[in-house]
Amino acid sequence: MPRPHALTDDYVRDQLVPRTVDLNGKTYRPDGEYVLYWMQSTHRLDDNWGLRAAVRTADRLNLPVVVHQGLDPTYPHASARHHTFILQGARDTARQAEALGIHYQFVLRPRRADDARVVDRLAARAYVVFTDLFPTAGIRERLVRFAERASCRVLAVDSVCTVPSGLFEKAEYAARTIRPKLGRLLAHAIEPVKDVTPRRSVSAALAKSLRAVVREGGGLEPLTIATMDDEAIARAVAACEIDQHVRAVPLAGGSRAADARWTQFLHDGLRQYDERRNEASDDDGTSRLSPYLHFGQISSARVVREAQAGGVGAANLDAFVQQITTWRELSYNWCVRTPNFDQIAALPAWVQRTMQEHEHDPRPVLYSLEQLERAQTGDRLWNAAQTELVQQGIIHNYPRMLWGKTVLLWTHTYEEARNWLFHLNDKYALDGRDANSVGGIMWCLGLWDRPWGNKPIWGGLRPMATARAKTKFDVEGYIARVGGDADSPPRLL
Repeated sequence: MPRPHALTDDYVRDQLVPRTVDLNGKTYRPDGEYVLYWMQSTHRLDDNWGLRAAVRTADRLNLPVVVHQGLDPTYPHASARHHTFILQGARDTARQAEALGIHYQFVLRPRRADDARVVDRLAARAYVVFTDLFPTAGIRERLVRFAERASCRVLAVDSVCTVPSGLFEKAEYAARTIRPKLGRLLAHAIEPVKDVTPRRSVSAALAKSLRAVVREGGGLEPLTIATMDDEAIARAVAACEIDQHVRAVPLAGGSRAADARWTQFLHDGLRQYDERRNEASDDDGTSRLSPYLHFGQISSARVVREAQAGGVGAANLDAFVQQITTWRELSYNWCVRTPNFDQIAALPAWVQRTMQEHEHDPRPVLYSLEQLERAQTGDRLWNAAQTELVQQGIIHNYPRMLWGKTVLLWTHTYEEARNWLFHLNDKYALDGRDANSVGGIMWCLGLWDRPWGNKPIWGGLRPMATARAKTKFDVEGYIARVGGDADSPPRLL
């Protein structure tokens, strides 16, 4: 007798359904041995709606939960930087899972030729597979292929947005259209939900069998990530077939580092956020949580809850909440609802017209991609922003807008600018390949904006000039902070 569908009560209809997408419409496997949660973009155990759904389903069916996370060398711009940050996060997840009694396994695939179907074999024995709903970084395309192969139902759950992305049926035009909708839903969306551990644990026999399932394809083993120190992680990364030239950065990955950074900012930075957020010379004027949010190592809902309870002034709170909800979730809405979301063809008609009209305008100077990558331009501020990106994996918010906009002046075409911006961002930024990064780059190209006159090269696009940045923040202080005025280019190797 097939087991009943376990997601039917008021709690699920209220919270999980707007977050959940059925990827293949297939049946549940009545003889499934466990409920599988495939962790892909939400690298944490708390405030994780996919894991919550898996646990609730498993408890109703008296089944254990298996949490599987894998890392392979095939994602775009796979590098020591991204691998290290992910492995540091996996170490925190493994230690937390061990303390909670949750079965978590991490499988590292060092070479491209290594077995790539571990999750397929795990799914073949599962009652149902839950995973993360994520529109970028190739995850959506990977899930479509996996769901077609899987023989049981595959459900993707949104744990990245504070307000479930499923509540918006179309791509919003601008911040002004999504802001009031988010405002009406936010209080309910951030209500705390108690996380529970599965009632039934994975038996020793099943754990042994799961290790065998992993090994079937050619010798891969679940990584004992919980016991690895930083040196062991560095050795594991060095053995991977990835870009070793893009090195790890001082910013540590993982839920513990995310918690420490957020706690510090909540207590010390948020009270002056509205005044300090554009001051790029101040490393603590912004939360700098974007890498942790990208990898799901901290929950945006938790951040908003604690910010609202932090007793800061209304102006500071509103400015911060707008950044982490309105602008971030506008970007996710765009990527979820827009085909070819990172292409010029997806931009509004007025943007495409103005680009066509000014495509052949003479540029003041043209740089090669290599010159841009090495911060070898005549603009000291731009060089500083690129240096911060290469050496730290992140750019302060305000210079990042200038960084993106200025490239439009230095490339042969708008398409070349778009292509190179995504290349530089996704290769070096820890939050590269994120919907928020997509939104930021596409904003530089006119998305969610209005026409701003008609100037050479810019056309109707909003112009931004690095020469005027000194009226916004301490440019010399920023250059000094990131070391962008040195004689040598940023270290790439």
